[in-house]
Amino acid sequence: MPKVRHRSDPFGAALKDHMAGEFAQVMVERDDGYVDTSLNLATYFDTVRKWPAHQRTALRYVRGRVLDIGCGAGRHALHLQHRGHDVVGIDSSPGAVAVCRERGLEKARVLSITGLSRFLGGFDSILMFGNNFGLFAGPRRAAWLLKKMAGMTGNEARVIVETVDPHDSPGEIHLRYQAANRKKGRMPGQARIRLRYRDHATSWFDYLLVSPREMQEIVSGTGWEVTRTIPSAGPQYAAVLEKSG
Repeated sequence: MPKVRHRSDPFGAALKDHMAGEFAQVMVERDDGYVDTSLNLATYFDTVRKWPAHQRTALRYVRGRVLDIGCGAGRHALHLQHRGHDVVGIDSSPGAVAVCRERGLEKARVLSITGLSRFLGGFDSILMFGNNFGLFAGPRRAAWLLKKMAGMTGNEARVIVETVDPHDSPGEIHLRYQAANRKKGRMPGQARIRLRYRDHATSWFDYLLVSPREMQEIVSGTGWEVTRTIPSAGPQYAAVLEKSG
């Protein structure tokens, strides 16, 4: 087995290879040794007709100027741009941003979610699809970032998110991980993971999956409230956050 080199952008490298017609398989490795190889890179390039119904429904709530956090290969940002929205896509992956630009996204920047600030301008909608509610990492960082988002948006703004309910038929290996999290004082769906592609890997980072109830608890007191939850046929769901008070 080749030695893993800790380079920062296996995801971007895989997207580039996939777009070039090469086989690319990203692995998601958890710190208990569990490895998920189900990530299908082709879906990052899907047109709207192939998107899950809950995503298509959630997009109806997008209005005005849009910030797409974790834009990946740009499938959502490009669709909204085509519909006439002013869209800014950000991703911590330089390779992903390069793919977005090559595919025609006019405003794409290499920026992590923690780098959000008012220099990006004001927004009417913030999009966090692709289960990117997980980028909040944990409840404290979520509260901090949601308050930052409140300062970047107007009174009628919306944050439209997607995640997976970790309590919906998780399987024995995930139940054990959730139990260990509780003992450590962590949320059950808080996973320590890294991405791997060929001989490249990211550093370890936290990724957060939450139930609808847990999302409401996290959002409370941040200037936002969950006003709609949009289910899918499985554990994945979308939610719409609007300004509270």
